[in-house]
Amino acid sequence: MRLLLDESVPVGLRDHLPAHQVPSVMEMGWAGSQNGLLLLRAASCFDVLITTDKNIQYQQNLSRLPVSVLVLSAHSNTLPALMPLVPNLEATLLGLPPRSFAVVTAK
Repeated sequence: MRLLLDESVPVGLRDHLPAHQVPSVMEMGWAGSQNGLLLLRAASCFDVLITTDKNIQYQQNLSRLPVSVLVLSAHSNTLPALMPLVPNLEATLLGLPPRSFAVVTAK
């Protein structure tokens, strides 16, 4: 699956998602893009945008997402805080419909 890491997600997370293609927003040259523009850009190349921006669900019309969005919900956006979410992230990706929204937490 083609995943895009938002600026808020440490790029080291991709090392724990080896079954996927996982560039970052910075690597794509899209740093600083507003969420609406970023989602449109991501839709042309990716299946899912992974972010820690919990406000994105209030800033975007979720019924019209051009690409799926996964929000990683942890106490911080550091790699150690996000690592416990990886198993649930992988499980969520398996059943994620196109252009949908989901929040991933640790169980």
